[in-house]
Amino acid sequence: MGTSNWIRLAKDRFFFAAIIFFASLTILPLLFILFYILKNGLTVINWGFLTSLPKPAGEPGGGISNAIVGTALLVLTASAFSIPLGVLIGIYLSENQDSLTARAVRISNRILQGVPSIVAGIVAYLWIVKPSGAFSVFSGGAALGFLMIPIIVQSTEETLKLVPNTLKEASLALGASYTSTILKVIVPTGLSGIVTGILLGVSRVIGETAPLLFTAFGNPFMSYRLFKPANALPLLIFNYALSPYHSWQNLAWGASVFLIFLVMSLNLISKFLVAKWKVQS
Repeated sequence: MGTSNWIRLAKDRFFFAAIIFFASLTILPLLFILFYILKNGLTVINWGFLTSLPKPAGEPGGGISNAIVGTALLVLTASAFSIPLGVLIGIYLSENQDSLTARAVRISNRILQGVPSIVAGIVAYLWIVKPSGAFSVFSGGAALGFLMIPIIVQSTEETLKLVPNTLKEASLALGASYTSTILKVIVPTGLSGIVTGILLGVSRVIGETAPLLFTAFGNPFMSYRLFKPANALPLLIFNYALSPYHSWQNLAWGASVFLIFLVMSLNLISKFLVAKWKVQS
């Protein structure tokens, strides 16, 4: 009996060690990528890098301020498209879980989650850029919003499903209308989870390059206009990394570090909100 227990214990420890080993193997490539990017990009980042415009080709120095502003405009435009629509669809799915329409919408939403980002860019190009005859922040925001909608829909639906049904029953019993119950009781209760889904959607699209090649296109100057081309961090990284100029390549490394920290911050905030919402629920 003692020998069999020892064998089982040995097998258990071996299996646990194997899991740790293979889990570490999946982390190593990420650590190598982060180390290489940080090594090349951290030395470039300073206040001037964040507040200056890119220099002409071959001149040293410059910054990425136009790309930061353009990224912010694109995210705000995408959020204006996707957040209201995604939250409303999520509310509908959570309130009508077994209807035929809800099942069709849910399946369509899952399919949309797997659509390649370049397809969203092509659709936005055909529907917005080509008819208008101009690249713009508006078309880029529409493409990114198309990618954000499935994430917001799913997170809203799953969050509102976990809200106790007794809250709705109590609100209706006190004489509140169905609309008031949804907007003033159910949605505020699950607001933390909904915001988490929005942040995950933003972190999903903020690093997308392919849709912006067909829509926002890029701009070496500072632009605040909605219907004009604009630069963005992924576009700047893509274009400058391929350039033969060392100064532009340095800008690409610095922008990569900035973008990584931005995405990491959004993910950490979303994790914090998830933990907080779980405790409250």
